[in-house]
Amino acid sequence: MGARFEPPVIQDNPTGWGPNTIPVQFKDMPYQPFSKSDRLGKVSDWTGATYQDRRHMNKYQSQFQGGQQYSYYHDEDESSFQLVDTSRITKPAYGRGRGRGGFRGRWNSFKPPPTTQLQTLTKAQKIKERDRQRQVRKWQKQQAGRQNYQRAAPIKSREASVTVKADWLVIEEMDFPRLGKLALPSVNDPADLIQAGSLEYYDKTYDRVNVKSEKNLQRIDRIFHTVSTTDDPIIRKLVKAESQANVFVTDAILATLMCATRSAYSWDIVVDKIGGKIFFDKRENTEFDLLTVSETSSEPPQDEGNSLNSPRNLALEATFVNHNFSQQVLKTGEERYNYTEENPFVDADEEGKVASVGYRYRKWDLGNNLVLVCRCEVDAVQHGSNNEIQFLNIKALNEWDSRYSGGVDWRQKLDTQRGAVLANELKNNACKLAKWTVQAILAGVDNLKFGYVTRFNVKDSGRHVILGTQQFKPVEFAQQINLSMDNAWGVVRCVLDLIMQQKDGKYLIVKDPNKPMLRLYDIPDDTFDSEDSEESSDEDPDNIDTPLRA
Repeated sequence: MGARFEPPVIQDNPTGWGPNTIPVQFKDMPYQPFSKSDRLGKVSDWTGATYQDRRHMNKYQSQFQGGQQYSYYHDEDESSFQLVDTSRITKPAYGRGRGRGGFRGRWNSFKPPPTTQLQTLTKAQKIKERDRQRQVRKWQKQQAGRQNYQRAAPIKSREASVTVKADWLVIEEMDFPRLGKLALPSVNDPADLIQAGSLEYYDKTYDRVNVKSEKNLQRIDRIFHTVSTTDDPIIRKLVKAESQANVFVTDAILATLMCATRSAYSWDIVVDKIGGKIFFDKRENTEFDLLTVSETSSEPPQDEGNSLNSPRNLALEATFVNHNFSQQVLKTGEERYNYTEENPFVDADEEGKVASVGYRYRKWDLGNNLVLVCRCEVDAVQHGSNNEIQFLNIKALNEWDSRYSGGVDWRQKLDTQRGAVLANELKNNACKLAKWTVQAILAGVDNLKFGYVTRFNVKDSGRHVILGTQQFKPVEFAQQINLSMDNAWGVVRCVLDLIMQQKDGKYLIVKDPNKPMLRLYDIPDDTFDSEDSEESSDEDPDNIDTPLRA
C-alpha cells in the first residue's frame, strides 16, 4: 500500500499575513524583536555595564530597545544575596577636565546616573563583581595622591589658642570688616627713648646668591630672647620715668594687633590695666612667637600629628629657618655696631652666644591722652652707597612643598620670575609679611631684607638651601602689599579706647579660630598665674624669660 499524502494545515489569517498561532515547540519561548541592521557585539553581558565609554554607548543598542527577556534569575540558592552597584563610573581620559570644548561649563548641570535595580547574582557574577570593586579601590587609591583642582578640600575646624572658661565675660566683639574701615591718620613720628644692644654688619656677598649658586643654610647656635612686656627691665624703668606714657607693648604684640584683620589662625594677647596704665603681654610657653606657614592660603596645610607638613611642624621649621638665616648672612667675629646701652636680657654665661639684635624703645602719641611706648627690634646694619649706616631687618621666606603652596617652584621661577614667587608668598602668607613690614616701620629701619630658603629635599625639613635675597624699603613695600599704617593705628586706638573705659583688671584679646572676629574678655586677675612661674620667680628674681635657640 502506498504512502498516504496528508496535506499540511494551512492557517488562514484574514486580517494580515503570516501565522496567527505559535507552534508547539516554540511555545513559552521568549522573543526579542530585532532588526537586520542591528550590530552583533556581545554574546553575554553579566554586569550590564560593558559599554560605559561614551564612544560605544549607542554602538550596539537595538533600535527596538531590547528588554529583559533573556535576564537570568536563579532562586534556588543564596537568593537573599543582593548587590547594588554604587561605585563611581570611571570617566574616559579624553573627558576628564582637560578643557575640551564640548564639556566646558557642564559640570554644574551634570546629572547622576540612574540607580541600578536590585539584582540577584550567581557565584560567577559575584566573583566578577568583587574583582571589579577591587579594581575600583585600586584606582581610587592611585587618584588619592593627585590634587583635585575642581573642588578645594574643606578647611577643618581650628582650635582656639586658649580655652575660654565659663566665668570669662565678653566685653566686645569686633568683626574684621568693621576693623578694616578704621583709620587714625594723625599719628606723628615717634621719639626714641632708649637704645640698647649690639648689631653685626650684613655680608653683601649674599646679595649675589642665586639658584645656580645656592648656599647651604647653616645651623648657628645663638640665643634669641623673646621677653614679654612686663618682664622687660627697661620698660619697668620707663613706667616710672615716663609719667605721660600709659600704654606699654612689644613690637611683636603690637604688629599682631595691627595686622589682626589679615590673620586666620587663632592667637591671644593678655592685657593688664593697673592704675590707668595698660600693659600688653603674651602668655608664657605658647606658640605666639612661632612663624605661621601658608596661613592665608586658599588650602592651608591640614596634616595632623607628627606629619612633616602639619601646621605646628611647619611653624617650627619656619622659625628655625628664620633664626639661622638672619644670623648666617652677618659678618661674625668682626667689629659690631653698639647702641648706648647693653642688651638688657643677656646673662653672664650667655656672653657671645646671643644673636645680633638691637632694641629701640620708642614713644608715640595716639591722641585722646594715649601715649604708647613700644620696644622695637633691629636685626643688623650695613654701609650704604655713601658709606652711611643703614639699619636692617632680615627675614626668611621658606618653601616647604610647591605642590601644596601655589604650584610655584622656586628653583625654576626665582631667577626669571621673582615677582611671581613674591606674589604667591603674599597670597599664602599675607599676615606674616604684613607683620614683618609693620615691625620694620615701627623700628624705623632703612631696609627690609628677605631671603628665599627652600628644603634641600622636599621630604626633609632638616636641611635647607638659600636661593636668593631681595631688599625693600619698608614704607614702599607696605604700599605694594596694600598695608595701611593709618588703619593699623586705627585698630590699636579702637582697642585701647575700649580698654580705657573698663576698670582696672585683667583682660584677654582672642582671635576667633574660625571666624574673622576679635573678642575682648574680662578675666579673673589670677588667670594664667601658674604655681611653676611663682616658684621660679621666687628662686630667681632675675629670671626674665626662656630664650629660644636657633
